[in-house]
Amino acid sequence: VTATDKGTGKKQDIRITGASTLDKSDVDRMVKEAEKFASEDKKRRESVELKNQAETMVYQTEKQLKEFEGKVTPEIKMKVDSKLADLKSSLTSDDAEAVKAAMNALQQEVMAMGQAMYSQAGPNSGAGAQSGSSRGPDDVIDAEFSDK
Repeated sequence: VTATDKGTGKKQDIRITGASTLDKSDVDRMVKEAEKFASEDKKRRESVELKNQAETMVYQTEKQLKEFEGKVTPEIKMKVDSKLADLKSSLTSDDAEAVKAAMNALQQEVMAMGQAMYSQAGPNSGAGAQSGSSRGPDDVIDAEFSDK
């Protein structure tokens, strides 16, 4: 392969050659070893992915707790903190089932926290609520509309 810098006119070239010095028997042996360890590699990958999901859940939950501070009851916060601590402690072990169980338990408490927070907000606190309006529900507003 040859490359020329159009600005300076300098040329560089490189030659790539096949450097396989392995015998066919070595290649076959390596393929067999890869197949032999494929299931172990798959389990390891799944374990790492589960741990990453759990760590993401811990981060998101801690972020939500800070965001919702003062908006949820101390009882709900205590339950979420407890399940969060359980998940953190399960991450130190290699027990995938314990991590999954802790993640599910934390998810349930986080959902309950969200429901409690939004139920406390009340029906008139949404974005569509009109505040300070003196119109009643039967008042009519006259307007004209033209389509251009």
